[in-house]
Amino acid sequence: MSELSAANDAGPELPEGTTLWQFGQHDGSDAEFAETGASDGDEMINVASTALKASALQSIPSGLRGDTNPELRIKYKLDKIPENGVLFRVSILDAYKSVPQMSVFSNRQLSGIIQIAGIAGTDSKYNFRKTYELYIPKEQLVAGINELKLRTARGIYSSDMEDKYNWWTWDNLSLEALKTPIKEPIHGSYTLTGTMVNNKQFYFDEGAVTHLPYIMKWLGVAYSGNIMRTSCASDVGRSCSNMEEYYKVLKGYNMQAVALYLYTGDIKLNEDGSLPETAEKKLTDYFEKYSPYFQYYEVDNEPGLFNRSKAVNLAIADWLNKKGKTIAPHLQTVAPGWAYWPDYSDDSCGNQKGTVRQCGDPDGWERDPKQRDELEEVTDLTNGHSYGESYIFSNGGSFTENLKTFGGAADGLGKKMLTTEFGTSDSHVDAYQYGASERTAAVFDRIMRAHIGYADMFVQHAAFFKNFSLFKYGFNLEDHDPVKTEIYYTKKGEDSRVSIMRRLDLAYATHGAPLSYEITNKDALADKLVYVRAVDTSTLEPLAGTGATSNKVLVNFVNFEETPQTVTVKVKMPKKTVYEGERFGNGDTYEEARSYVTGRSAAPTLEFNETLAPGEAVQYILEPSSEVADVAPQGLKAAAVKGPSVKLNWLEAPGASYEVLRADSSGSELKVIATGIKQTEYTDGKLQEGTLYTYAVRTAGSSVMSEKTQITATGLVPLDRSEWKVSSNVNTQASSPANAIDGDRQTRWDTGKHQASGEYIQIDLAGVHSVEAVDLDYTLSSYDYPRGYELYISDDAKSWNKIASGKGKLEKTKIGFPAVKTRYLRIVQTGSGGNYWSIHEMQVYSRE
Repeated sequence: MSELSAANDAGPELPEGTTLWQFGQHDGSDAEFAETGASDGDEMINVASTALKASALQSIPSGLRGDTNPELRIKYKLDKIPENGVLFRVSILDAYKSVPQMSVFSNRQLSGIIQIAGIAGTDSKYNFRKTYELYIPKEQLVAGINELKLRTARGIYSSDMEDKYNWWTWDNLSLEALKTPIKEPIHGSYTLTGTMVNNKQFYFDEGAVTHLPYIMKWLGVAYSGNIMRTSCASDVGRSCSNMEEYYKVLKGYNMQAVALYLYTGDIKLNEDGSLPETAEKKLTDYFEKYSPYFQYYEVDNEPGLFNRSKAVNLAIADWLNKKGKTIAPHLQTVAPGWAYWPDYSDDSCGNQKGTVRQCGDPDGWERDPKQRDELEEVTDLTNGHSYGESYIFSNGGSFTENLKTFGGAADGLGKKMLTTEFGTSDSHVDAYQYGASERTAAVFDRIMRAHIGYADMFVQHAAFFKNFSLFKYGFNLEDHDPVKTEIYYTKKGEDSRVSIMRRLDLAYATHGAPLSYEITNKDALADKLVYVRAVDTSTLEPLAGTGATSNKVLVNFVNFEETPQTVTVKVKMPKKTVYEGERFGNGDTYEEARSYVTGRSAAPTLEFNETLAPGEAVQYILEPSSEVADVAPQGLKAAAVKGPSVKLNWLEAPGASYEVLRADSSGSELKVIATGIKQTEYTDGKLQEGTLYTYAVRTAGSSVMSEKTQITATGLVPLDRSEWKVSSNVNTQASSPANAIDGDRQTRWDTGKHQASGEYIQIDLAGVHSVEAVDLDYTLSSYDYPRGYELYISDDAKSWNKIASGKGKLEKTKIGFPAVKTRYLRIVQTGSGGNYWSIHEMQVYSRE
């Protein structure tokens, strides 16, 4: 490999330690140990000295196996408790591909669960060896005889059928007393993770921006320096419409970004192999505007699958190293998101043009490790996409293919790995031999645990994306209240991807200096897989580029058991003060999962008592009350509802409750009309029809108000459009009439030609309704208003009655009329002009 920027994603450097004991030498062999499974059941070793004699090592198994020798207990003496805790290390030689778990208990308290990556069962010709490290705090140690217990652990959904596959062999094991405080409660390995939040699969728009903080907090990745993918595409018109605001949100939540921007499918290189001026300009413009906000840039996305050129990929990497890093010296480059696609004769691929049928140029280059290595030589981090069990496929697996590229792994992969896509589709299920009761849940759990075992950073495919989604999808985020975001269940009766991701994020991807804690009901939790993680994020180094930091204290509770567990903990907080903040636990919607806690007085210990459901993960996001920013709620919106009433919605702000203020006319003073509102919505009822009302919102006790919003109470409410059918007599093939009711103001229906009398658009309401108004919105095509219109109604779409007529207006046309019952409406354009007639959004109003 060439010398490039050293990857800085491996976490803070671990402090030096004094060896308390060590079994075996770090020599790539388990020959000094007994054969795994040679004994029946559990093993116990008494350590009398730092290093055991060769004869004593022969009584120690060379690893553990779930069905024969699932447990090893090591007893050792401490004259005094190490002030900074201890570090357990285990070097793994081999493991089965099932991602076996090593649970580690210190004096019967869970210190952590190490996720072990292995290639046994994959037919890989290359080895994967890795040293895993686990921090054990001093609170889990005693002066005198201590017991460290290592035990195999099944996947949370698996049965005893998995036991025979849960095995590993080790090279050596050791325990060190740390000489200085550790900066990170290392849990096997240092892990960063996240997802991608965009609207309608492509757009980083206002809807994506407003949902982004909600998703990051709910998943448990916010404030810890975790990573999100920002792949707004240069060839998709409005993909990057709110990119700067998006990046600013990431900075505000102390999050990193891996960017991907340049579309590579139509690039024609210069004769010297360099990028053409147009491509360089696109990259330069993007970097000059946004590079202070992202830390990584990905060369390309699945180049073989989408028939991309290796030469173009190399030219992009060359530009990134020579010019991109000049603009952004902090930048680290990431190899393409490998899909490892074979040549066209083995499997077809996308983006085919003309008569040439190939998967990449040259054909199949993405499957060839030697050709991939040309990109690996000129990038800082490797990559590799994986779904379901694909990461362990003998051909095309991100894990196994990287071993081919790097010729195996003596202690982890040859480069740091940033996986820019991982996950499962709705059709993926766990391998039958593991006996999982919830196979769609188990396969997502297993692939994420695998990445914890062998990768450094990894990003779930996308938060809102058909077949791969974390949350329910299929609507426009710009018209959606983020607190109503709802978990997507792949299969009824099974656990969700969100629940799994939260559990693993809270156990492995929460970073900062560890806070000391004491479990006060330790007897009830003896030998239970219940994990506690408390960190101070203010100790994290500022992020590269953005300089982002955090002041949050994160306290996590994770139940890996299949039964409810209660944990009572005293956490020593960084300051003796009053804390407040958010708590996230179980819940199918964001507003169900989140609550706000106040008045938590630390002296400096703070007590928590949590009863965790099976598999539940709970996180507290706290800060001193004196440091909570006095922030006005943003995004206040008002909508008419029955009554006449008005429903208000706004984005959350720090605080336990809200106050709503109202003025009854444009010139009157705002007065508080409601207090103690816990949700980010409020319905104001029994208003005077025809009156203009002004509203504002603030958090309780704050003097900072939201921006005002105004609405006239009418009693009219929009009809549900989900069952409507829309048709037209013009341009239906080029411009779908359904665009006028798809909830996306960026799309539109249009006539495709200059306006002419007789053009119409027609609505089938899917049932008879009493209606009083129609709105036509074409704000983004403001001059495409109807030069004249007539509105007709019908019960059978055959006989029509005219009920209104007039001339359209710039941006919007509102058509009001006396209440009529009808199923069909037809709006006929009666004028002529040089513009199209366009409708971006259309709505019908009723008092129903």
